[in-house]
Amino acid sequence: MAISKQVALVFLPSESGVDGARSIYGESSVSGPARWINDGVRNLIKRTQFAIPPLSLMILASVEVPGVEQTICDLRFEDFPIDRRWDLAGISVQTGMAARAFELADTLRARGITVVLGGPHVTMFPDSCRPHADCLVHGEADDLWAEVLTDLAADSLRTEYIADTPPDMQLHRPVSKSSLRIHRYFTTNLIQTGRGCPYQCDFCNVHVLNGRVLRQRRIGDLVEEIRRFREDDKRIFFFVDDSINADPSFALELFRQLTPLGIRWFGQATTALGQQQELLETFAKSGCQALLVGIESIETSSRNAHRKTQNRTEELAGNIKAIRQSGISLYGSFIYGLDGDTLRTPAAILDFIADTRLDVPGINTLRPIPGTKVFDRLREEGRLLFDPSDITAFRYTFGQEMLYLPKNIPLPDFIESYSELTRKVFNVGNAVKRGMEAPSIRAAVLFFNLFYTHLYSLSRNDLHRQLETIGRT
Repeated sequence: MAISKQVALVFLPSESGVDGARSIYGESSVSGPARWINDGVRNLIKRTQFAIPPLSLMILASVEVPGVEQTICDLRFEDFPIDRRWDLAGISVQTGMAARAFELADTLRARGITVVLGGPHVTMFPDSCRPHADCLVHGEADDLWAEVLTDLAADSLRTEYIADTPPDMQLHRPVSKSSLRIHRYFTTNLIQTGRGCPYQCDFCNVHVLNGRVLRQRRIGDLVEEIRRFREDDKRIFFFVDDSINADPSFALELFRQLTPLGIRWFGQATTALGQQQELLETFAKSGCQALLVGIESIETSSRNAHRKTQNRTEELAGNIKAIRQSGISLYGSFIYGLDGDTLRTPAAILDFIADTRLDVPGINTLRPIPGTKVFDRLREEGRLLFDPSDITAFRYTFGQEMLYLPKNIPLPDFIESYSELTRKVFNVGNAVKRGMEAPSIRAAVLFFNLFYTHLYSLSRNDLHRQLETIGRT
């Protein structure tokens, strides 16, 4: 009997934030009680199953080809099982994690393991990936992966697989959880209703990678998948679409059909939902517990400068209040340091949070991702603080380093004002208050706020370390 080809689908954790809770300067820079707290927070994240599985690898692991067995290796929970026999390792590469992905790929190839690289970074920057891979997969891999596995089984793997057109989301491709250890995670009920984004925010690469046209799955397939998922995991569902209300008529019909199922769910939406009364009511009836909304900036000049056109500034507060009044808790994400921001912006953010009673505010710095319009513009203006010719110099961190020079605020003043803003927003008192006042999932709101209180303290320390380093150069 032929032995099946063994395929490892590898997920790499980020260096900070939910996966990290550590200084980007390394554990050696933290000592005593601070290190104990960092270790405790990381262990708490694992014990509370704060993580969710990587949906992209779930989709690939659901592709069945005779003679091939696939395993998801989630490196948030374990080291790569290098002593097992692997015929192929597939690594999805994010630009902010490219350096770590290449390091792992080189290690595996040195041990004779064939490595396939795919994901956003490969799609946008394939030349940087070729020295580290035996094979590259360009674009969305829903259809390509079956070709890769078929060729692997036949010992005829090619060096490049390229998606000429985006996959047809109307085709029924059931997603399986068989490769997951379900109870490792906060929930395994991840649902994607479609891909693409009709908006063009200059700091985002979703419309670059997946196009500006919404490509939606069939509602009947989604309802069937949700019923099936609920059989082995009765916890909350997470709709991973960037804007679940981007097509209001589609969303209205979907969640009307989901209402009888009695699920509870999280998702991501635009604040325009506050004006879509029928859809908002349907969301609440169908079990929506919380939504992440991208506020980004309350400064009209900043929204215009970065093409954040989904919602008008003057409507933001009213929309947020309407959503919360429906019984849905809100995570509101801000970016401080956009091109219209000044030193007066933090006070305006504080007033906005107090007025709207946001349940979990997120105060981020701009991440100029290579391949986005904002990266190109900041490079041309000489405002990047990392080498734009070295794509791996860009990395994701939880607001723990500045990657660019703000337009209207000197860097030392910006870091001081950002630190003071996050200190005022996140503390134990505010965490408890927000948890008690949240319209739903109060324990989760409390946990998020306490967790962020710790993470933003790491952010402040690392930003000041960076400023000292810049001052010495």
